[in-house]
Amino acid sequence: MEGETVQSIASMSKNLDTIPTEFIRPEQEQPGITTFDGPVPEVPVINLADVDKDQVLCKIAEASKEWGIFQVVNHGIPTEVIKELQRVGKEFFDLPLEEKEKIVMVPGHFEGFGSTLQKDLGGKKNWCDFLFHNVWPLDQVDHRFWPQNPPNYRKVNEEYTKYMVPLVDQIFEYLSTGLGLDKKVLKGVSGGNDLKLLMKINFYPPCPRPDLTLGVAPHTDMSTLTLLVPNEVQGLQVFKDNHWFDAKYVPNAIIVHIGDQIEILSNGKYKSVLHRTTVNKDKTRMSWPVFCEPPGGCVIGPLPQLVSEEKPAKFKTKKYKDYQFCKINKLPQ
Repeated sequence: MEGETVQSIASMSKNLDTIPTEFIRPEQEQPGITTFDGPVPEVPVINLADVDKDQVLCKIAEASKEWGIFQVVNHGIPTEVIKELQRVGKEFFDLPLEEKEKIVMVPGHFEGFGSTLQKDLGGKKNWCDFLFHNVWPLDQVDHRFWPQNPPNYRKVNEEYTKYMVPLVDQIFEYLSTGLGLDKKVLKGVSGGNDLKLLMKINFYPPCPRPDLTLGVAPHTDMSTLTLLVPNEVQGLQVFKDNHWFDAKYVPNAIIVHIGDQIEILSNGKYKSVLHRTTVNKDKTRMSWPVFCEPPGGCVIGPLPQLVSEEKPAKFKTKKYKDYQFCKINKLPQ
């Protein structure tokens, strides 16, 4: 594996009051300086079991326009299924490095275990190790990138996916209806049944100087949606009204991020959320985002129904794989 894992660097740094310089963010990004210190507005929490479905629709649409992020509760994924997902993910990262390296990410692939994902123009690194693998549709699943240990990792992830797929469909339908479109439109233009669900596990080990570094630098997600479950350690921050706010941890909630492709399809009505992750001095933070990605050849642009002379297209139309290449390599879209 090229370079050290953050987990190994954290282990060597735990008794120090410093971290390697490549992890120290510029002052304008350091969370110790830039995190808002005052009354924090709360990311909207939406009860999907509310019998007033019009109210649910309004709340989701409003949150997607104002925040680009919301949390859903009573979402249909049993608590035990989430706990099991978290258990096997933690057990994988607790394994010796040699075991994790059996599924190391290889050039040209977006699956596997690793530490470096995107180019940072400033040469800075994130305080994070990760694992990626597709979970849906089945013809996109490559078990070579799934851990063999712990032994029930596959069964647990397949069980979680069984509940995740209908939840993704439900969120797409609310978002589509919230734009005044038929409920099937947004998912249909994002690939329909070929929409890919990519699981990621983020592992943020304890850091002696959490005020200086970030688990993940500020970014928006390039996909359509992200549905994420975190552990109980605070870390997600959202940029709103020119401030970085902590997103309050809500037990058993699923956090939904609006991604770039939904912002494009909605011609800017829905907002792709700018967010980042902080780390903790004493505790390991973990999160399990599922990215909902169109097929590479899927052409994404502002929907014609949402474009007019008064509201011209705000974004280019292009294949998702081309958008992805530009985003990862920090090239203009």
